[in-house]
Amino acid sequence: MNLQPIAPYLGIANIILAIALTVLVLLQTKGSDLGGFLGGGGDSGGSFRTRRGVEATMHKVTIACAIAFFVCTVFSFLAWGQAV
Repeated sequence: MNLQPIAPYLGIANIILAIALTVLVLLQTKGSDLGGFLGGGGDSGGSFRTRRGVEATMHKVTIACAIAFFVCTVFSFLAWGQAV
């Protein structure tokens, strides 16, 4: 399977997925200070809570974006490896 012709497009897709993944992760950490970001303090008390509504959808989209980023990265490495 020759992936060399689509190597530049995989690189562009990787950049777009990386930006989208970064934005999604940053949007999920809402209203927490530095202590809450590192796992301590804050109003959460260090406990887990159930995600509902938009938060649950955003969580699922983040997981899907991370999986797509991983798959795209693997194919990108294979494509660029064939170029040598």
